[in-house]
Amino acid sequence: MITVNGQPENLASDISVFAYLVQKNYPTTRIAVEKNGDIVPKSRYESTMITDGDKLEIVTFVGGG
Repeated sequence: MITVNGQPENLASDISVFAYLVQKNYPTTRIAVEKNGDIVPKSRYESTMITDGDKLEIVTFVGGG
């Protein structure tokens, strides 16, 4: 079980941040990811694993004026 943006979610197995974002159809170029209170640099999305008990905050940037 993990928490994403305040909502509990079952996780079948450990998964990388990048794989999770792709699986959930997030636009990987215009987001910020925080894992357990720490910002995950985009360069580490593929090597950072999400495991049971983790808390993620995913913010999508929207342009406009």
